[in-house]
Amino acid sequence: MFDIPLQVLLGQITIGLVNGCFYAILSLGLALIFGLLNVINFAHGALYMLGAFGVYLAMQKLGVNYWWSLLLVPIVVGAFGAMIERLLLRRLVGLDHLYGLLFTFGLALVLEGIFRDIYGSAGLPYPPPPALRGLIDLGFMRLPIYRVWIVVASLLVCFATWFLIERTRLGSYLRAGTENAKMVQALGINVPLMVTFVYALGAALAAFAGVLAAPIYQVQPLMGSNILIITFAVVVIGGLGSTAGAIATGLALGVIEGLSKVFYPEVSSTIVFIVMAIVLLVRPAGLFGREA
Repeated sequence: MFDIPLQVLLGQITIGLVNGCFYAILSLGLALIFGLLNVINFAHGALYMLGAFGVYLAMQKLGVNYWWSLLLVPIVVGAFGAMIERLLLRRLVGLDHLYGLLFTFGLALVLEGIFRDIYGSAGLPYPPPPALRGLIDLGFMRLPIYRVWIVVASLLVCFATWFLIERTRLGSYLRAGTENAKMVQALGINVPLMVTFVYALGAALAAFAGVLAAPIYQVQPLMGSNILIITFAVVVIGGLGSTAGAIATGLALGVIEGLSKVFYPEVSSTIVFIVMAIVLLVRPAGLFGREA
């Protein structure tokens, strides 16, 4: 078991860390939406898919390069998310949580169906930008520059989002809104606008992850569904609504998943759910969640 070449071990850790970055960004958006809206957002994978298709279509139809797409696509998808919340999701406020779950699940199916009808199920290639192609020679392994970029960009975005929520006045209003929305509204704070902002921010984070993923994974309509279940598991393990838990758990589970492919490949596809089962047995509120 331990006669494993160092290059193979470090290679899998790198791949796991990159996957963990995607888990962290996506689960961070999910945790934000659940924390304030109390909605289990099954459309999150479709928003991630929209981000990947957004960067692909921006290049194919408009000639927009990767760097501008990295800025513009999350803004456009975030605005789309704001429209969903204002026009559709808000109508479900006050109803059982199951209505929100079913609505977002149906929305995801519609979005994926539209793109599958237009572009089919086959993956569409999107090359990395010229500045991020090539390899970095570390002596013991050669590391693709684009994977390093994903880790750096993801950590910066995760830290910025965590700082916004945990260390700013706006974040304190958002956190207070999750505890007692009526009291916050009575203080003159526009809670409905905060709710729209949070859903748009979650959608933008999902789209940002999709833009980062496009050059690594082929762009295809079901790419969001494939990662969504693991993302939900990350949110549950980290603690529902916990931003720090989503980030730390996403990164850790990505690395654990990568190491499992080296030491025991048979469990690599289920290791996240094994960890989730163990955590729920020991600490039902999640690693960073608060006990009721």
